[in-house]
Amino acid sequence: MSVKENSDWWHCSVVYQIYPRSFFDSNEDGIGDINGITMKLDYIKNLGADIIWISPIYDSPNYDAGYDIRDYYKISSEYGTMDDFDVMLKEMKQRQLKLVMDLAINHTSDEHPWFIESKKSKDNPYRHFYHWAPSNDGKAPNQWGACFGGSAWTYDIITGEYYLHTFTTKQPDLNWDNPMVRHEMHKVMRWWLEKGVDGFRLNTINFISKSPHYPEGKYNEKSQYTDGSSYYINGPRVHEYIHEIHQQVLQHYEVIAFGECPGGDLHDAELFSAPERKELNMILTVEHLDLDGGKWTPKLLDLRCLKHHFTSWQKGLYDKGWNSLYWNNHDQPRIVSRWGNDTAPYRDLSAKMLATCLHFLCGTPFIYQGEEIGMTNVRFPSLADYRDIETTNFHSEASQTGLRLEEIMAAIYAKSRDNARTPMQWSGNLPHGGFSNGAVNVLPWINANSNYTDINVEQALNNPQSIFYYYQKLIQLRKTMPIITNGKYEILHDENTHIFMYKRCNDNEQEIIVACNFSQQPIIINDIQLSEKIKNRKQILISNYEKHKRSDWLEFRPYEAWAMEI
Repeated sequence: MSVKENSDWWHCSVVYQIYPRSFFDSNEDGIGDINGITMKLDYIKNLGADIIWISPIYDSPNYDAGYDIRDYYKISSEYGTMDDFDVMLKEMKQRQLKLVMDLAINHTSDEHPWFIESKKSKDNPYRHFYHWAPSNDGKAPNQWGACFGGSAWTYDIITGEYYLHTFTTKQPDLNWDNPMVRHEMHKVMRWWLEKGVDGFRLNTINFISKSPHYPEGKYNEKSQYTDGSSYYINGPRVHEYIHEIHQQVLQHYEVIAFGECPGGDLHDAELFSAPERKELNMILTVEHLDLDGGKWTPKLLDLRCLKHHFTSWQKGLYDKGWNSLYWNNHDQPRIVSRWGNDTAPYRDLSAKMLATCLHFLCGTPFIYQGEEIGMTNVRFPSLADYRDIETTNFHSEASQTGLRLEEIMAAIYAKSRDNARTPMQWSGNLPHGGFSNGAVNVLPWINANSNYTDINVEQALNNPQSIFYYYQKLIQLRKTMPIITNGKYEILHDENTHIFMYKRCNDNEQEIIVACNFSQQPIIINDIQLSEKIKNRKQILISNYEKHKRSDWLEFRPYEAWAMEI
């Protein structure tokens, strides 16, 4: 158990996210596992991260990558045993690494014992653990669409009613209005904290409160389903329930709790993360990642929109709440392919540029496995190579609308979650990037990206100028310069369409200027006053170009990035 001592320890931390199925396969069965994580802890420690967030490893049918939990108190046999978990946790503590568990508490698997009981009869004690509703004129209670496609309601022939699932039919939503549900979820959290874990990433936490009576959603002429999100996201009692989690569980431990909040905006972030409200430490939102189009309708990023987003959040949460800083996770395509340039001449430069832009901001940075070596999106030749349920559902629905296969695959190449889920690339010489410990005849659960021969950990560790060591230096700077954690933020040249430039400053007259060229074009910034400041700088903190001798630092080379103490 972690006794509460320092409530803000995570302000100076860096989080490394592991998607266990794709991280490292220690027993050569094609699936990453807990022992594989344990074997690679020194690698993460060397990088400099000090919190490890592990995506779900609970017992699950794995219909949605483990976010459909069948037993909250059991480890999935695919990943190992509870003994394996205990060894991993012990090894983490020996390395001063903290463990955050990924916990889905908006819904369970339809194979969870609670739901099995709930289906048996309308008067079953577990019936109201979930959202059940009668038909509406022989149809579903309303026309809400589910997040992964199709209706949000499924008919159960046994009791003649519908159950709600905001994601897949295999993930029925829990009824948090039922005090027994809240009691059971608090019990789950306490059990894991007593084992010694250091906190939770709470999956879709802002979904847990639904509007009573399930009002009809907003109609969309392009869909047979309505958008009911305003009635199941940030519902009427969501803050009450999260505050209760804090009061009943979190406040008694020295832990971190961050919530995934789809649709969350700056106002939501302040409400959820303001310390005096006693809810969460921070939220993970996708607002900044929605700037390049809808889920399956990508468009070019307007950098001014991204700058506006970060500026709003940096200023809006300063001294009020706390920012999470991330480009990648298990649900997002690889950032170097998305907003950088993954072609050979520019991959390293643009990956370092993107890292520079993010890691000098105020907040807690998140690094997703493989980001630190510049892993890229994948372009599988066939839909059969994809495993993500959201991707396959999109293909099915898009095909029915008459969209051409080329258009469908282009959207998948750009936005599929499987871009983030290909196996971690450890070696350029071993089959499948060394994912299965070098085993020759083992196929991974999803194919490796074929570029593992050029992009891999082995190569990165042997190259002092690699992306890995650049990330390592960024983390070291954050941990040795309090201004990065605590300083104020100010945007510079906010209307420039290619350069993201900002400064961090504090009351001690310390100042850092950060500049990032998001384009392949050489760009010149005309700013005489800033040029004079740069000439009289104290030090260059980091730069993604090796040659520093130059007459004008405001003449930016392609994807150039630097940070200077002025």
